[in-house]
Amino acid sequence: MDGLIALMLLNLPWVVALVIAFMLGRAVEQYRAKVRRAEWRAKNGPKYHTGGPKAGYERNPKKGADFAAGQLSTVSRAKFTSRPLLNKSEANVFTALDKAVIARNPGWQVMAQVSLGEFLASPDKDAFLSVNSKRVDFALMDDRCRVVHALEYQGSGHHAGNCAAARDAVKKEALRKAGIGYHEVVAGHTTAGELRALVEKLVPVG
Repeated sequence: MDGLIALMLLNLPWVVALVIAFMLGRAVEQYRAKVRRAEWRAKNGPKYHTGGPKAGYERNPKKGADFAAGQLSTVSRAKFTSRPLLNKSEANVFTALDKAVIARNPGWQVMAQVSLGEFLASPDKDAFLSVNSKRVDFALMDDRCRVVHALEYQGSGHHAGNCAAARDAVKKEALRKAGIGYHEVVAGHTTAGELRALVEKLVPVG
């Protein structure tokens, strides 16, 4: 087939052949892009959002209902137990931060273990999926419910493994692009007084 097309193009004036070749190339690229989009949708389903409506359910209610039904079936067969959101040292940091923030500005709040996908948005699907499920240990939220600063608690085992530093770099870059501050709280090197001093720098008086 390709050889026949090439033979036909050789027998046409070069201008016409160039136009036809361009049109064929464009059609092929459009077809490939359509296939890639279909493959992506089939693989990912309604799992991401970019700051607008949750993907998939409004556009295809039947598909969304089937997806949720499958999840419900899986959850119904599983066993669940409650566990603490924070370990003991993280809880101590949270308590100190919470007291300092409320004293500084009662309109602000400290949030713990917040997924970046809940307060970041991006029109780039791949970029959003790269940070969607990543979390920050603590987020300082202003009186408009917008995260202004993210704090990471660097415990003794925080950088265990080869990927931890890379994950932190991804989070830092996404936060930087969104104009959100990033600050580290190092275990054993940050006192309650130092946390209060940090809050005084980050949170305006309310």
